[in-house]
Amino acid sequence: MRPDVIRVAIVGSASSGKTTLAQALAQRYGSVWVPEYLREFVETRGCVPAEEDQLHIARTQAAREDLAAGQAGRYLFCDTTPLMTAVYSRHYFGRVDPGLALLADSRRYDVTLVCAPDIPWQPDGLQREPEDQSAAVNAILAEALAARAIPHVRIHGPLAQRLRQVEAVLGL
Repeated sequence: MRPDVIRVAIVGSASSGKTTLAQALAQRYGSVWVPEYLREFVETRGCVPAEEDQLHIARTQAAREDLAAGQAGRYLFCDTTPLMTAVYSRHYFGRVDPGLALLADSRRYDVTLVCAPDIPWQPDGLQREPEDQSAAVNAILAEALAARAIPHVRIHGPLAQRLRQVEAVLGL
């Protein structure tokens, strides 16, 4: 892992603008972003993941972050993290696999941004729930961040406002 790369975790519930924000930040700062592997997993397999897929999804996400760090400029923007996989595991399966919990706990980010679910929620085929689960997922996420004492900044509003908020966080 390159110690000079500032890793920025972008987390939040489905349809909260994580991908849009990660892409826009990578473009703005001339760097790279790590797409959410879950989307590829669902598209490739044509089904939603089962409980036994969660650790594989989180490991792949983490490995892709580490690989992308080699191509990153000053910042690496991560569209989700293994912690979100753990959050969704708890939400959907009522528990978190011990290996997944260990992986989520071991990943470190310099900045954590939580995208507020204040943009219109839209279903997205197999990728997302058939109905908005933002409140429940965000409650689990808030609990997970607090339990791990992870400092974070809540980002909200339209994209231009979110970009200004991140700029202020990154000190630019």
